[in-house]
Amino acid sequence: MENKLQKYGQVATVLGGQWGDEGKGKLIDILSAEYDIIVRATGGANAGHTVYIPDPINPDQTKKFIFHLMPSGVLYPDKIGVVGNGCVVHLPTFFEEVAFLKENGVEVEGRVFISDRAHLVFEYHKLIDNLQEEKKGKSKVGTTGRGIGPAYTEKISRTGIRLHELADFERFAMRIRNNVEMLKQMYGFEFDVDAEIEYYRNLLPKIRPYIRDTVHFVNKAMREGKKLLMEGANGTLLDIDHGTYPFVTSSNASIGGIVTGSGVSAMKLDSAIGIMKAYFTRVGAGPFPTELNDAIGEKLRTTGGEFGSTTGRPRRCGWFDAVASRYSAELNGLTAINLTKLDVLDDFDTIKIGTKYLYQGKELDAFPSSLETLAEVEVIYEEMPGWKQKINDTRSFGELPENARNYIKRISELMECPINFIGVGVSRDEMIIM
Repeated sequence: MENKLQKYGQVATVLGGQWGDEGKGKLIDILSAEYDIIVRATGGANAGHTVYIPDPINPDQTKKFIFHLMPSGVLYPDKIGVVGNGCVVHLPTFFEEVAFLKENGVEVEGRVFISDRAHLVFEYHKLIDNLQEEKKGKSKVGTTGRGIGPAYTEKISRTGIRLHELADFERFAMRIRNNVEMLKQMYGFEFDVDAEIEYYRNLLPKIRPYIRDTVHFVNKAMREGKKLLMEGANGTLLDIDHGTYPFVTSSNASIGGIVTGSGVSAMKLDSAIGIMKAYFTRVGAGPFPTELNDAIGEKLRTTGGEFGSTTGRPRRCGWFDAVASRYSAELNGLTAINLTKLDVLDDFDTIKIGTKYLYQGKELDAFPSSLETLAEVEVIYEEMPGWKQKINDTRSFGELPENARNYIKRISELMECPINFIGVGVSRDEMIIM
């Protein structure tokens, strides 16, 4: 396995290739064994990376870890995790994860750092998030309600507050008061700003060891020969620029966000691995061409456990969409694909792949920017026979049933990209690595 993982270079990138929830946490956890520093570059506590490993306290049992801010690779005791400058950080959530990890035998102090340039998410951001969603009515985006969008809005409007500002606490407190006063006038909400300021005053001794100039830290580490694993959040089709706008997240979930959100030059990236489910899901509103609003869609949801790790919301499910996936592969310059949750399809008689979009009777050349167009496309499908047997015990491509191998090969052909990882179950070892 070691040689197979080493080919991704000194700086490897893992990205979501669909609408998020593709199963990034598992591959990041596996690859982390070969890397020194795991860098989370974008998003906030709206992301949820799930990892199943042997319980650190009871090794004969499997433990489920869900990370919202913490880089997934921290489950290895000798790895360093970095929350990059492109993230927006809700410190109460961060310390909830620190406490949960400690309770389960994983210590992170001294080996997890948050960029001093990262912006903070405050409780008033959550209030605004929910108020905005309510006012949108039928145009709701379907946010997680974690305050991510309002925090990024402050960042872009240049009123945001970054972690390094905690060093001058009185100025920090004044800036929170100014922001809240302005937002109260805009939105008319009530907010106890004194309680918020007091929370951060009491937090100061606790947070100081985690704050670092991570841009300098990771670049120095690279010069010293350390290996970096760049961890994407959300999914490419949720990218603020390239996704299905406005039903997207508030940051760049594609490869551009990895660069700007970490301070690592694009010239340093050696590989880009796209995570794609063997079918498609999305949470929240927006067009979904291959969606199945029938018993098959419900079977995918139930079998795949398709409920949001951050919100618990049921995910919308559908067949694999090769048009959207090709767009993602091209945009990110993918060098490999991890096809996840192939085992969810074990009990299907037939399986479909959406290979083309027709709009008003004509085939589209590319994934459309217009949501009105995307909502009206007719999907052309290829139908393939299922394999009708369990595959979670397979550990090589050759051990898979022939129909499963054919399905994987066809997706690889359509993507024009090799599928080097195949997920056949939830645990760390249930992965075929090619």
